[in-house]
Amino acid sequence: MVNLAVVGLGYWGPNLLRNFDQLPSAEVRLAVDRDEAQRSKIARLYPHIRVVDDYELVLKDPEIQAVVIATEAASHYRLAKEALDAGKDVFVEKPITLDVADAEDLVESAERLGRVLMVGHLLVHHPAVKKLRGLMVGGELGPIYYVYGNRVNLGEIRRDESALWSLGPHDISVILYLLSQDPVEVAARGESYIRDGIQDVVFVYLRFEGKTAAHIHLSWLDPHKVRKITVVGSKKMVVFDDMEPTEKVKIYDKGAYRPDYDTYGEYVSLRFGDIHIPRIDGGEPLRGECEHFIECVTGRKTPVTDGRDGLRVLRVLEAAQRSMMSGGAPVKLAQAPKLAPIAG
Repeated sequence: MVNLAVVGLGYWGPNLLRNFDQLPSAEVRLAVDRDEAQRSKIARLYPHIRVVDDYELVLKDPEIQAVVIATEAASHYRLAKEALDAGKDVFVEKPITLDVADAEDLVESAERLGRVLMVGHLLVHHPAVKKLRGLMVGGELGPIYYVYGNRVNLGEIRRDESALWSLGPHDISVILYLLSQDPVEVAARGESYIRDGIQDVVFVYLRFEGKTAAHIHLSWLDPHKVRKITVVGSKKMVVFDDMEPTEKVKIYDKGAYRPDYDTYGEYVSLRFGDIHIPRIDGGEPLRGECEHFIECVTGRKTPVTDGRDGLRVLRVLEAAQRSMMSGGAPVKLAQAPKLAPIAG
């Protein structure tokens, strides 16, 4: 049994609290928030959990083994650092921090202290994303040409963070997970229509080694709600549509190739095959994410979305922000070795 504290009971914290509270292998001992109304609401829903406003109570409680942080992003570094230094394992929502140096410090601290540090990149734990990765790793799609994601809807318009920082971590984390490598160049452009300085529509371009590319469209100012990632390979193409209630993954046996006999490269052959809809195991991704954290705490394992994974995503976000602030000028990232294969 892992004794937990959940810190931050606003937008996303209650979802984490609900899932951890339902796990037989975890016990939420403390819930923390500065807002009295939120504390009262949680206390009514969970009378068996002690709800407090003082984070120090978490740090000083020797029975609390792990801390789940779902506060505003600007506070992630301080809260996670204090928890690690107090000997606690840490789950921190995305983004890991707002500054690369701070994220590097958290990763170093967790590894030095032998603590588990996991970042809430939820979609990496989605059964459909795992299926998509399996298709790519197994070679069914052939070499990957490009990937693109659409994460758009109307609202919720944020006051203090752009669409890049609010929505971008989801698609960036999935793309890095699927391709198992970091981009070598990032470019982004965004526009602010509702609030000055807060970009509500952002376009991000990632270039990887070779010719593989990725593009992400992020917006909360769009008539449609779309949560979709498309992967185009040399053999097949796949679409992951998270808005589909059942048929979330569709595999298209389609492609374009240059015939071997075409020495002049003037002709391209197109292939149109069947559409296959694989069976995807059910289950709420958030519950799977919470279960994975508890398994890593009890088994002293490295999470799939560990601190280093959070750092990789943050480096891309920071590069995209720099590019956006310079009118879309590409930002080169230091070439990193391909990531080790990720379990699952």
